[in-house]
Amino acid sequence: MSGLRYLEDVVTLSFDQAKCTGCQQCTLVCPHAVFTMEGNRAALIDRDACIECGACARNCDFEAIEVRAGVGCAAGIIASWFSRKPEVECGPGGGCC
Repeated sequence: MSGLRYLEDVVTLSFDQAKCTGCQQCTLVCPHAVFTMEGNRAALIDRDACIECGACARNCDFEAIEVRAGVGCAAGIIASWFSRKPEVECGPGGGCC
């Protein structure tokens, strides 16, 4: 799903293609087409399009996918606007990721 972008390089999604068995569940449940099939295995094609819903990880019986389900850093940033706290830092070691 091109065009829609949240925050770049902050998604908690990780994918281990070596553990993938090609069941295609991730490609079927992902609402943003983050995965596609390449040959007999899934491939992560648009990591930054991930909305961290967790559907892919919940449906992967082989533990090839990990994600901290939630709404990601965007929720932390929006919450900081309403609480009038200092801006939230995203990314490794940041306040919301």
